[in-house]
Amino acid sequence: MELVIRAEQPSDAPAREALLDTTMGAIRFSRSSERLREGRLPALSLVAEMPGGLVGTVRLWHVRAGGLSRAVMLGPLAVDPAQQGFGVGAALMLSALATLRMQDCRAIVLVGDPPYYERFGFHARHARRLHMPGPFERHRLLGLPLEPGALDHAHGVLRPCGPSITQAVPERATASRAA
Repeated sequence: MELVIRAEQPSDAPAREALLDTTMGAIRFSRSSERLREGRLPALSLVAEMPGGLVGTVRLWHVRAGGLSRAVMLGPLAVDPAQQGFGVGAALMLSALATLRMQDCRAIVLVGDPPYYERFGFHARHARRLHMPGPFERHRLLGLPLEPGALDHAHGVLRPCGPSITQAVPERATASRAA
């Protein structure tokens, strides 16, 4: 299996959306975590590619809460059902974690399956005083401090932060005019 993990490109969007539709369905738009992504640009977006196309995706989004800054929310992480169980998701996770550790990110939170994410160091105790901006299952809200103590005083409802899609449009327009 020749797997390549790389930064997502704009041309990956149709394949990424098709993969997310296949793995998560339309319900993904009604989840509380979607409230943290709406209208925002991802902090980090990676894809997994094999000969034949895109087989995985992970995106992370800037978030904040009381006592929490320079943090991201992971999600979605998705792998083509035909490639599940071969380490594609783990490769995406490890690449995302390595990238975030090199950047100025202090912590990661996510809503996900504890047995899967605990092997990467995520745990509910790190997110015990955090809440989603809507319904969520408490035991599935997990955190991973990338700096010691980064989640010790985190509390309250997670809120989106970082650049919005509309903030990015003028930059792209300016770059196009300058070219």
